[in-house]
Amino acid sequence: MFSKPSRDCASALAGALLVGLVAAGPCDIYASGGTPCVAAHSTTRALYGAFGGALYQVKRGSDGATTNISPLSAGGVANAAAQDSFCAGTTCLISIIYDQSGRGNHLTQAPPGGAASGPLPGGFDNLASATGAPVRLNGQKAYGVFIAPYTGYRNNSPNGTATGDAAEGMYAIFDGTHYNSACCFDYGNAETNSLDTGNGHMEAIYFGGGDGWSGSGSGSGPWVMADLENGLFSGQGPHNNAGDPTITSRFVTAVLKGQPGQWAIRGGNSASGSLSTYYSGARPANGYNPMSKEGAIILGIGGDNSNGAQGTFYEGVMTTGYPSDATENSVQANIVAAKYTADNSLMTSGPALTVGSSISFRATTSCCTTRYIAHTGATVNTQVVSSSSATALKQQASWTVRAGLGNSACFSFESKDTPGSFIRHSNYQLVVNANDNSKIFREDATFCPQAGINGQGNSFRSWSYPTRYFRHFNALGYIAANGGEHEFDTTTSFNDDVSFVVSASFA
Repeated sequence: MFSKPSRDCASALAGALLVGLVAAGPCDIYASGGTPCVAAHSTTRALYGAFGGALYQVKRGSDGATTNISPLSAGGVANAAAQDSFCAGTTCLISIIYDQSGRGNHLTQAPPGGAASGPLPGGFDNLASATGAPVRLNGQKAYGVFIAPYTGYRNNSPNGTATGDAAEGMYAIFDGTHYNSACCFDYGNAETNSLDTGNGHMEAIYFGGGDGWSGSGSGSGPWVMADLENGLFSGQGPHNNAGDPTITSRFVTAVLKGQPGQWAIRGGNSASGSLSTYYSGARPANGYNPMSKEGAIILGIGGDNSNGAQGTFYEGVMTTGYPSDATENSVQANIVAAKYTADNSLMTSGPALTVGSSISFRATTSCCTTRYIAHTGATVNTQVVSSSSATALKQQASWTVRAGLGNSACFSFESKDTPGSFIRHSNYQLVVNANDNSKIFREDATFCPQAGINGQGNSFRSWSYPTRYFRHFNALGYIAANGGEHEFDTTTSFNDDVSFVVSASFA
């Protein structure tokens, strides 16, 4: 058991690490404060100055092969070029997020739970796209973990994480713009059987807009809160804590810690500035004091596998012991020094699109090279179109390129013959609907073009479900995964069916 130094001592030790050892990582700082990491997960960088092992594993869609992605150098940023090379000409999923602490607390595909089964065989949750969340750290490209609904990771056989009422701390870096109000985008401590075993059996960071049964903060959200099971808490009780602010930063550092009788939420902008304390005080009543933590580790889901949430994770750790504010402040300084930066140019590739231009999408599958993405009423389909086609059909196969309604780094496609209506996905089918300006519509109508997976034109990845692409299947339009639970997810001719040549529009 580690003895915990005073706050001044922890601060001095952390400062020594930052100044004397340039490569020191967050877990080195926690160790200097007497609260070492027992789990450390990141797909973007090493969290120890000396760590050079595997950060995560990717699985290739073409043949099911896997490879591990490590830092470019010990203590450094992930080798994104190695991933890009391995995944060229196909799709890739993040199959394992390795624990850097040496305790083997790796995160893998979440199994079914008491609240929800996943959509895959055996009820497992989906895995995240390996390319859904590109980012830069100190100018170097890396990839985060983009969690779409029904996606989740878990470890139900933990080693060394807090149980019962034992003290622990944790932090995570999230995308402050990617969230919803569904349950539950969490990272942290949960049940070991994927069931809701009662109040106080979890202690996990939550990020999102909450819902009717949760606590809340100031403004309209999203907020950093705590999932303690059967409640999301912003303070002592399941009610509003005006000191818990709505998050407005692109990158957010979320901090949670608990010890007998006390817990705290802290947070800040991962790209600049210091941490603020949003709550520090007594535990909630009614089963939360003392706690009954079980120690499993979850990412992107609730303790009972509630898997309707969305969010993006870049890095996070769990510690033993209750970290001092000074130690956490030094960790935040390390995070700021990592220089997380959004780079819109990383979101798209292949032949460029121009906002305001009018385009048509031609299929490249050998059967269908005279067919274009069109619509009949609300139904998106492919139809044979040529210069001699009727004016109405030419208009139905023509689209105006708009800046992405849900993310301006990508694009949305407005119907030429029905202004104000856009291609969106609904229940995985492509439809043309009028823009109601809701958050879900804007996100579902946003697509990110990349170089065509079959080497021709572009493939159009759904921004909100980045494992899925525009696909024509039996002449209808879908967002399809390269192997999945639906008939239209078949791997047969996938690369061709999701690749389209963009040309000037017919109308």
